[in-house]
Amino acid sequence: MKSLLFLIGYRGTGKTTVARLLAERIGWNWVDADVLLEERAGRSIRTIFAEDGEDAFRTREAELLRELCKRERCVIATGGGVVLRSDNRSLLQDAGQVCWLQAQPVTIWQRLQEDPTTEERRPQLTIGGLAEIEQLLRQREPLYRECADFIIDTEGKSPPQIVDEICEVING
Repeated sequence: MKSLLFLIGYRGTGKTTVARLLAERIGWNWVDADVLLEERAGRSIRTIFAEDGEDAFRTREAELLRELCKRERCVIATGGGVVLRSDNRSLLQDAGQVCWLQAQPVTIWQRLQEDPTTEERRPQLTIGGLAEIEQLLRQREPLYRECADFIIDTEGKSPPQIVDEICEVING
């Protein structure tokens, strides 16, 4: 088994929670790339988008990904848009195993409504709401699929159940 496991997928699919639980289960470290990026920038992603623009954010994200790819025995929860750059997709595939966490747009919307940090930390990327989720998933799904080694549907499952499924795949 490769010593890095990347969790990709749209925001609200459980990447951070699953990364933490999975790392505990397999005895690895874990990191949330978005949180680390915010800590280093001293600003929220929403603020970086507002002040510097999406391209500057994506450049920071790519630099951080290159750094994270040098770690070992680590579960990495990536940002939802990390797959937008082809270099990032190649890095993910080369550096470790990639698990795409999926959920239906309406489920993602509901989860984001229940997350108190969504408003302050996450930028609206287009029109907002369920329509934005549907639009961005149409754009990103082929990119997630391109670099995913395996896909886990998170619909109707608890984080521990998702971790169980990932463990079944990675332990072969």
